[in-house]
Amino acid sequence: MTTVAAYAAPAAKAPLERTTIERRAVREHDVLIDIKFAGICHSDIHQVREGWGEAIFPMVPGHEIAGVVSEVGPGVTRFKVGDRVGVGCMVDSCRECEMCLAGKEQYCLQGQTPTYNGVGRDGEPTYGGYSEKVVVDENFVVRIPDGLSLDVAAPLLCAGITLYSPLKRFGAGPGRKVAIVGMGGLGHMGVKLAHAMGAEVTVLSQSLRKKDDGLRLGADHYHATSDPKTFEELRGSFDLIVSTVSAPLDFGAYLSLLKPEGTLANVGAPEEPVSLNLFSLIGGGRSLAGSMIGGIPETQETLDFCAEHGIGAEIELIAASEINEAYERVENSDVRYRFVIDTATI
Repeated sequence: MTTVAAYAAPAAKAPLERTTIERRAVREHDVLIDIKFAGICHSDIHQVREGWGEAIFPMVPGHEIAGVVSEVGPGVTRFKVGDRVGVGCMVDSCRECEMCLAGKEQYCLQGQTPTYNGVGRDGEPTYGGYSEKVVVDENFVVRIPDGLSLDVAAPLLCAGITLYSPLKRFGAGPGRKVAIVGMGGLGHMGVKLAHAMGAEVTVLSQSLRKKDDGLRLGADHYHATSDPKTFEELRGSFDLIVSTVSAPLDFGAYLSLLKPEGTLANVGAPEEPVSLNLFSLIGGGRSLAGSMIGGIPETQETLDFCAEHGIGAEIELIAASEINEAYERVENSDVRYRFVIDTATI
């Protein structure tokens, strides 16, 4: 066991504070990672505040982890000391079900083990990346290509893969019109990725205040959803819409923006249920889909794609002492576009 410094929420809705946690000794196939940077995801805030249901405390959030390997177990074959690596939203799965065998561990039929706010198959609670070190099985570690700086790579472990997966699955590419709903930590990655895939990209945001950023990052068009004319003008325009927002939407209105047989893929996770008139789907043969992160192979594919195309997250680097302030700013949409903790400050 190794004692490391971390930032944890001692109870639901409590401010995060500096503490220490125990990391397990390195096992046969484990990798010990010195964490260099950890992204702050809106998911962290939902879970610290129990917005998605009962949680485990104390909680050390963080599932956008970038660091360097400092020790490997005797059976490790994929990594060596000094390798630049990342850890995303999960650290284990059953590895036997059809989803795991297909490289889609996020949909493990027995339930994947989340990087934090979970219980490992050894019965111990999992603690995330707001800490100095983490021990992870090599099969749930990915390699960060040399072309990516660790700080801008960290958010790719959640925000990046969360957008890459549905864009790839539903055919974003040349000749396709793609809309990204929301221009935040997830949405800005969607703009960059869809543009790099060759799609014609539109941002649908509440206001136009981030329009210049959207166009700079690769959007071809930018519209305010607070303007009712937007839904009239864009009716039937898109092959694919990816919604990144964590507030309930008027799904009927957004589905009306799709071409017949188009898809609205949802990666945002509102805390409240949403309602839907099914005629919004039936009328145009449209699809409403969900997508959750990606498997380990696809996460590696995302990092490789981003390195090839020079894509990193737009970040604001903060000290660990600023985490609670950062949470408030995320809630107020006051970040462009992802907070990343410099873990040397923990």
